[in-house]
Amino acid sequence: MLEYTLRFVTTRGVLKAAYTEVSEMKEGIHPKYYKTTIRCACGNVIETGSTRENITVEICSKCHPFYTGKQKLVDTSGRVDKFNKKYGIK
Repeated sequence: MLEYTLRFVTTRGVLKAAYTEVSEMKEGIHPKYYKTTIRCACGNVIETGSTRENITVEICSKCHPFYTGKQKLVDTSGRVDKFNKKYGIK
C-alpha cells in the first residue's frame, strides 16, 4: 500500500505543498487500536474506535449545556458555592 505525506516547501518566497511517498511504516511503534464504547453518566453510549478499550465520561454531547441549551451546573467540590460566597451572590 502506498502512502503519501504532505509537507510545505518555500520556493522563492512562495509556499507550496509537496507530497512525498512513504513506502513502509515502522513496525512496533504504533499503539493498538480498539473498537470501544464511551459511556456517559447520563446513560448515553457511543461506539467508536480508540487506543483505550472502555471509556467513561461525566458529560457528553447529549447532556452538555452547550449542545442542549439548558443550564446545568457541574459543581466540583463546592467551587460554585465558594465563588458565590466570595462575591456575595445569592
